[in-house]
Amino acid sequence: MLRFLVLTSLAALVLADLGPQPRYIEDSLERVVGGEVASPNSWPWQISLQYRSGSNYYHTCGGTLIKRGWVMTAAHCVDRPMTYRVVLGEHDLYKNGGTEQIIAVSKVHIHPGWNSNSVAAGYDIALLRLSTEASLNSYVQLGSLPPSGQLLPHNNLCYITGWGRTSTGGSLSAQLKQAYLPLVDHNNCSRSDWWGSTVKNTMVCGGGGADSGCNGDSGGPLNCLVNGKYYVHGVTSFVSSWGCNYPKKPTVFTRVSAYIEWMDSVSINAQSQYRQSYLIYLTQRSTFIYVS
Repeated sequence: MLRFLVLTSLAALVLADLGPQPRYIEDSLERVVGGEVASPNSWPWQISLQYRSGSNYYHTCGGTLIKRGWVMTAAHCVDRPMTYRVVLGEHDLYKNGGTEQIIAVSKVHIHPGWNSNSVAAGYDIALLRLSTEASLNSYVQLGSLPPSGQLLPHNNLCYITGWGRTSTGGSLSAQLKQAYLPLVDHNNCSRSDWWGSTVKNTMVCGGGGADSGCNGDSGGPLNCLVNGKYYVHGVTSFVSSWGCNYPKKPTVFTRVSAYIEWMDSVSINAQSQYRQSYLIYLTQRSTFIYVS
């Protein structure tokens, strides 16, 4: 189901894809609205977020493995009560490559500032606690996050990755795609003939030409090269409802560096709650008397 949100004089479209999709293999020449098929497992922190409908699971969003037991995604991907799982080490959604790890989501942490009726307000970020920790190998790795508050320069080299629709209104991609989206800094992206006041300084833009994100890419990473290493600088959030790659309406991402402190607090609090629960469990066990 697509949700259209009126933002100033423009309409923005969040990029989750929550409609059951036909299970078929697409022509590999189709692209993540431009771009190309990624080499298998070349972005090993990319995950497929899937929801259950009936007895099947369907891809709805992307995400980033940031700790062995934690995934970062967009708030709008998980702000409805559903059963979710993540697939790590994935390349082709419809083929088992032998590299996949499938792990249930045990808890969803949505940023408290998120308002599903106003994507323009920002805070489109969530953390998913996994039921078990991922096993790291050459196919599954942790994404690197930027330092808190970091801003990258205009035209910094970045790539979007995902299984999203290959054209506006088109079909999901079977294989993971990547597209070069040079970063558009806030001064340029907030110009009146671009996104204007819709884009906040807690967001970051990428592209603005023929290549873009599209439905199904939401929550996935914007991978930016800094000092020879890729960092996940953005979480895919929205595009213009006039078209995924509408001119001067680049893909908009949640700026990860604006939320490092919040993410740290979530994981620290979760760890503290786990320890308290474990201590209560040990205390309760100690009250039992075993009689032989």
